[in-house]
Amino acid sequence: MKTTLTQELQKSVNLFKALLESSQTTEQVTAIVEAMLQALKNGKKILFCGNGGSAADAQHLAAEFVSRFSFDRPALNAIALTVDTSALTAIANDYSYDYVFARQVEALANTGDIVVGISTSGRSKNVLAALKAAKEKQALTVGFLGQEGRDIGAICDYQLNIPSHETPKIQEGHITIGHVICALIEQQLFSSYAPQPL
Repeated sequence: MKTTLTQELQKSVNLFKALLESSQTTEQVTAIVEAMLQALKNGKKILFCGNGGSAADAQHLAAEFVSRFSFDRPALNAIALTVDTSALTAIANDYSYDYVFARQVEALANTGDIVVGISTSGRSKNVLAALKAAKEKQALTVGFLGQEGRDIGAICDYQLNIPSHETPKIQEGHITIGHVICALIEQQLFSSYAPQPL
């Protein structure tokens, strides 16, 4: 048990070391933050989607925007497309599971909004369909992906690539960088609300 614990923690250490030293990660995060800041300043919203653990990440990050991250400040406009069970089951039943997010994007997204698709494989059909629907609505698209962007990366305006092929490690990277993005946006938009040092 101790060996497995040590091995898994070392994998995480190696992953975050790679992220820390990667100029690509810095460039990708900067571009995503700038796009989100511009959208939010213009009264636009951010929509998140994903499956399984990525669905949990979608809900987690949307909640950080709507509620708060590090300090009290005005709410930010974000929605997780993974939480409306009536919409999800109706769309899956009436159309296909491939369209559970795309139909919501069609209904909710407007020009200038941002749709974030989270997929460790880069091939999730329903996430891909959501981002294609976003393009049709003239919304910007962001992919939180693995080392290779694959099908989803090919259609994204911006992507975050986590340098791993292991789903759990990619997910660790997604939520950690997602938190960094939340922190940067909160600081940029609401610095006057931040607690002042004593």
